[in-house]
Amino acid sequence: MKKVIIIGCPGSGKSTFARALADKTGLPLYHLDMLYWNADRTTVGREEFRARLAEVMAGDEWIIDGNYISTMQWRMECCDTVFFLDMPLEVCLAGIEARKGKKRPDMPWVEQETDDEFIDFVRAFNVESRPKIVEMLSKYNSKDVIAFKNYGEIAEFLGKI
Repeated sequence: MKKVIIIGCPGSGKSTFARALADKTGLPLYHLDMLYWNADRTTVGREEFRARLAEVMAGDEWIIDGNYISTMQWRMECCDTVFFLDMPLEVCLAGIEARKGKKRPDMPWVEQETDDEFIDFVRAFNVESRPKIVEMLSKYNSKDVIAFKNYGEIAEFLGKI
C-alpha cells in the first residue's frame, strides 16, 4: 500500500479515515478539496486542478482523499489501493451536520451552514454517483479494493495496521 485513494459519499468519514491511515502508515496525505478550492470559496481552473493533482500523483507514495468523479478513473489507474466508504445516507448526513462550524484540515474554510444543492447531491449519491463508482471499481480488479459499510469495520482495519 503505497498509492491510496479514499472515496465515498460526502460526510462518510473519508477525511477522518484518511488522517488516521496517514498517521498509521506515514504516507503523505492530500485532500482533493484543498487542491480544488480557494479560501474565498472560489475554485481553481480545471487545468490548474489537474496540474496540482498530477504533481501529487507523480510522487512514489500518497493518500488522496476525495471523490471528484472527473479525475477518479485517472486516480484509480495510478493507485494500488482503493478504500470505498460505502456508508448509509443517514450516516453521511449526520457527518455533514457534525462538522459544521469546525476547522478542518481538508477544507480551506469553516462551514457554517449547509448548502441545499450540496445536501441534494448527498441525498442522490447512492442513486446517481455510487453506481458510477461501483462500475469504475469493477474495471480495476487488479487493485486492492476495500469497502467499509460502517465505522466498526474502519476501526477494526485501523487496529490491524
